[in-house]
Amino acid sequence: MRYLHTMVRVHDLEQSLHFYCDLLGLKEMYRKDNEKGRFTLVFLAAPDDAERAEKTKSPLLELTYNWDPETYDGGRNFGHLAFRVENIYELCQRLMDNGVVINRPPRDGHMAFVRSPDNISIELLQEGEHLAPQEPWASMENTGEW
Repeated sequence: MRYLHTMVRVHDLEQSLHFYCDLLGLKEMYRKDNEKGRFTLVFLAAPDDAERAEKTKSPLLELTYNWDPETYDGGRNFGHLAFRVENIYELCQRLMDNGVVINRPPRDGHMAFVRSPDNISIELLQEGEHLAPQEPWASMENTGEW
């Protein structure tokens, strides 16, 4: 058995690609447009997984964009995606500077939660040892659900 990918349905493909690629730093590996089915699949990989993903097509995040409008409820029912990051404070600052709410700030220098444009919970985990607590994160309260 081999883990292949996680699929997330998205409302706005460009907005989602901005979030996952430009802000989080994932890389688009490939995409498939299906005219008959009226959908686009975009497969993403974390930078450190990109080389392996290119050879094996895994592990990947699959964004599914249905061309006809649909309503997706219950993003929290999905659970969350998790990514190990080089510097949790720098990434959270970049996300916040770009209008992303930090739902669970990295007060402990180890873990944070944010939400994608489609309300998918994203867990960010510090690579290696926890970073020393620092402001503004250390005293920042939780916001919303994560």
